[in-house]
Amino acid sequence: MISGQFHTSSLAETYRLAQKIGAEIPAGTVIALTGDLGAGKTSFVQGLARGLGVPEDYYVTSPTYTLINEYPGSCPLFHADLYRLDAGSDFEEIGLYDILYGKNVTAIEWADRLDPFTLAEHIAVHIEITDDESRLISVSSISAEECIVKRV
Repeated sequence: MISGQFHTSSLAETYRLAQKIGAEIPAGTVIALTGDLGAGKTSFVQGLARGLGVPEDYYVTSPTYTLINEYPGSCPLFHADLYRLDAGSDFEEIGLYDILYGKNVTAIEWADRLDPFTLAEHIAVHIEITDDESRLISVSSISAEECIVKRV
């Protein structure tokens, strides 16, 4: 798994980084994306989708209003966007818990709106805007043990 901090200087570089990650991750992976509005979370998921084998004719877009989109690939990709939801929202009602840790990959934009105890093992991706085109992308694997420590 790719982990660490990465500097990208264009949307295309961010896309390619995510595409590499998508090509390496197994089914059952949850990716928790955080970062300011316009940081590139959706662009990251677009690259991730291509790395997972989502066909080029599927337009990957932010599910801001639909809340969750599904795309076919080497394993299904579920793309959730929690931007319009409050931290106290009933995520079970929108079906979020049904797609976590299945035989699919789940990418969650605005994952910081979830209760920190919601996610078990996952990949945390934080995208920071450094200038108009450049981003600092931090990718780290959060183990089940680390999630348990957060809960104590």
